[in-house]
Amino acid sequence: MTDIAQLQSEILAAVAGAADEAALETVRVGALGKKGSVSALLATMGGLSPDERKVQGPKFNGLKDAVTEAIAARKIQLTDAALDTRLASERLDVTLPVRPENSGTVHPISQVLEEVIAIFADLGFGVAEGPDVEYDDYNFTKLNIPPDHPARQMQDTFYVAPQKGDKADGASHVLRTHTSPVQVRTMLNTKPPIRVISPGRTYRVDSDATHSPMFHQVEALVVDEGIHLGHLKWTVEQFCKAFFEIDQIELRARPSFFPFTEPSLEWDMRCDRSVPGKITFGSGNDWLELGGSGMVHRKVLENCGIDSKKYQGFAFGFGLDRMAMLKYGMPDIRSFFESDLRWLKHYGFAALDIPTLDGGLSR
Repeated sequence: MTDIAQLQSEILAAVAGAADEAALETVRVGALGKKGSVSALLATMGGLSPDERKVQGPKFNGLKDAVTEAIAARKIQLTDAALDTRLASERLDVTLPVRPENSGTVHPISQVLEEVIAIFADLGFGVAEGPDVEYDDYNFTKLNIPPDHPARQMQDTFYVAPQKGDKADGASHVLRTHTSPVQVRTMLNTKPPIRVISPGRTYRVDSDATHSPMFHQVEALVVDEGIHLGHLKWTVEQFCKAFFEIDQIELRARPSFFPFTEPSLEWDMRCDRSVPGKITFGSGNDWLELGGSGMVHRKVLENCGIDSKKYQGFAFGFGLDRMAMLKYGMPDIRSFFESDLRWLKHYGFAALDIPTLDGGLSR
């Protein structure tokens, strides 16, 4: 019994001390092989008497089972260790490199749109939106533009092919030529007082360095009691001061004509163009055209169900693309839509450049 216990202890110590699978195999052969110590001990079973076999047999088999289990357990340990070593030495980094911070930029149109919304929000204006494909009635008729008006001709307007269910009484569709139909929708669905801006895409058949078949506008609408041209001028002044980041401006109003306003005005802002390729706002001997405006025509109010004897309103509109060109020195409107990454990287804005009214918006 003492010899068996000592033999088991020696073999298990050898198993535990095996450094690799080859060393463990040597221990296994030395113990369980044909000429191994445990095999030799089991071979003596044949020379024992039946009574001795009953006593020694369980001891010999217990030794064999203990050695077999120890070898199997140690083999699993050595296999796992070998695999870990191999994985550590053959590891491949399949992850992408870290992207540089601020690699993307905000498009100038998106940036200017956020600036304009922030400015008008500070003035108490909400934001109204509408569809790009608009009813002819909303785009023209309700804005006091009759069927024979030149703006309805093919050289100005993208007409949408008649759809099933369209009527001949103004229910046909066009790609909106301005965002004024949003003002119509607002007046049809909202009772005065109204104070909203309507930014968005617009479409006209026109294309050169300063015009694009698709461009962006922002129009402002105010409808309330006692509204007059003084309110219009003050609003335009406050917007221009905030947008162009100047403390003092000088505006010039020129008479104009728009079917949906009466009287109608075009606004110019004093500037300095003496340095080629550069415009300085607020001073100088030159004038910069901003956009059109006027008091909302009484027929437009009445077409939208608003009492023109009780309420008055004003509206004005600017091109967002052109405002971006003026403020940030972009010479060609077509570049806005060409998706040139070099141009976008140069004129784009960082994603966290949030427009504020108490700090500079330009870079």
